[in-house]
Amino acid sequence: MNSVDEILKLKPSLVIGSVPYKQETLAKLLEHPLSFLATNPRTLADIENDIRMLGRIAGRAAQAEHLIMKMRQEFVAIAKKSRAPKRKLRVYCEAWPNPRISSPPWVAEIVKICGAEMVLPPGQKVSDEQVASARPDVIVLAWAATGDKANLKKSYEVTAWKNVPAIRNKQVHVVRDELLNTPGPPLVAGAKRLFGILQNAVGRESKE
Repeated sequence: MNSVDEILKLKPSLVIGSVPYKQETLAKLLEHPLSFLATNPRTLADIENDIRMLGRIAGRAAQAEHLIMKMRQEFVAIAKKSRAPKRKLRVYCEAWPNPRISSPPWVAEIVKICGAEMVLPPGQKVSDEQVASARPDVIVLAWAATGDKANLKKSYEVTAWKNVPAIRNKQVHVVRDELLNTPGPPLVAGAKRLFGILQNAVGRESKE
């Protein structure tokens, strides 16, 4: 049974989708008497606005505001714990390997919250050469719809990356897809996971 059939079994009056989604899936859904709400968040502020909107739709506006405040508090707590290294770690986060696509803009914000910097424009196609030129200290793989199955080995096999610090120092890490790619509360867990990765990398640098 495909995903459309699973959705229709629930007899929804409203289906909410976040870009990107398959046009053919949407077309099949709209063959039935339901409404479709498309969201396209780019930043953490966009995500907050979508939570507010969904809270109003569900008649849970107060609960939505509480969730937003809780997420903000978690992010602030992470930012406060971030050590101040001699220099900010340079990070490349990847949402898909072929074509190579950097993680969404909100991930770049989370990297900053964790005390580091994203070295390539977020949410865009990038080449092996661009990543090599950016020389990230840490590479994070959060491939869409793969859970934690991103293949670390492939990164170490990229010829153009052989002199990238993250490759030389074995600093390529996998973060579960939904923890960085879900525009909602799972980002808190994603930020904590990323914070741990970066703090370990900072500790390693300080010993060298």
